[in-house]
Amino acid sequence: MTKAKAGVDQNLQNVVDDLEQPAVNSHHAQQIQQDINDRRHQDALNHDKTEDRDPSHS
Repeated sequence: MTKAKAGVDQNLQNVVDDLEQPAVNSHHAQQIQQDINDRRHQDALNHDKTEDRDPSHS
């Protein structure tokens, strides 16, 4: 991975790095996509701010 340059969005830089890696075949492409899906799912779990609306549990 490259170093972040001043004023450059790190997320966009990571996307560019990912796009520069060609998939070897359909299996490899599926593995790359699954890794992306797993990261998005974990990110969603980490940012889930739902609260228990039943006050009897407190």
